Amino acid sequence: MQRQAYRLHSGSLAYMQLTEEELPAPGPGEATIAVEAIGLNFADIFAIWGLYGATPEGEFVPGLEYAGVVARVGEGVTRVKEGERVMGVTRFGAYATHLNIDARYLLPIPEAWSFEEGAAYLVQVLTAYYGLKELGNIQQGQAVLIHSAAGGVGTWANRIAKKFDAFTIGTVGSAGKLDYLKNEGYDKGIVRSSNFKADLESALGGRELNLIMECIGGKILKDGYEVLGQQGRMIVYGSARYGSVGNRPNYLKLIWCYLTRPRLDPQKMPEANKGVLGFNLIWLYHRVELMHQLLGELDQMELGRPCVGHTFPLEKMKAAILLFQSGKTMGKVVVKV
Repeated sequence: MQRQAYRLHSGSLAYMQLTEEELPAPGPGEATIAVEAIGLNFADIFAIWGLYGATPEGEFVPGLEYAGVVARVGEGVTRVKEGERVMGVTRFGAYATHLNIDARYLLPIPEAWSFEEGAAYLVQVLTAYYGLKELGNIQQGQAVLIHSAAGGVGTWANRIAKKFDAFTIGTVGSAGKLDYLKNEGYDKGIVRSSNFKADLESALGGRELNLIMECIGGKILKDGYEVLGQQGRMIVYGSARYGSVGNRPNYLKLIWCYLTRPRLDPQKMPEANKGVLGFNLIWLYHRVELMHQLLGELDQMELGRPCVGHTFPLEKMKAAILLFQSGKTMGKVVVKV
């Protein structure tokens, strides 16, 4: 089978080219997917830039999630059949018109959802749920701070937290996103600024801050940790301040961000009675049984449909990535094949 796929050696978005190549038949336990939509994630950008530790060696195809139709199945595959609409995750390889994948990583797309919505679900909802539930141990009525609140993870994190009757505070980079937070049911919205700590304390209104979904870094991380209450947990799953718009990283900015990163002393955490946990969703990819368990729990929560904020055609993949880098997006950025 012939396919198109974006390939590059990591280091610069400029290296990424759409190529024509042969895709072999699916092996035992695999299925071939005719991809209809591709979901973008921040891990894609850092992998393209060569800043993501899980990136494959040499030339690779970026992309972690997709939705499409089962085109053919390999020996022993019974969980999906040809013609079925599916969504899935992969450890890279989704920037393509077709791909072969272990069939265990495929799930049926809900009947009412589009392919774009299917490609907007798995990575970000799993990030939000694993962070809040498994690591954050969210409890009824807690106060939760969610950064990048208008993005995919932020949207799902608020919906999940609301199932626990949480008081949710969302942060965004610009005032133009505050209406999105209101529509999603956040209790408070904050535009991140040099007054962030005071704004956070004001938004809490005397409540103790119990849980933080942290993906910004720098002074925002430090201020959040200082406000975090007794037995509070900060869940770190990204560092958006290292990002920039362009083919390559801004290396001077990277150096500055690294040198000015916050220093938290773990030996003092017992005195403060709070802690920091970090995770990478790639870890969950290698624990497929746990992944399905978590997705089963999410199905029971009835969180609603994914929010697709921006769509691009396949030939505009680079433009989609550049917009995603800008921080000006709301909801999920999806590329249609």
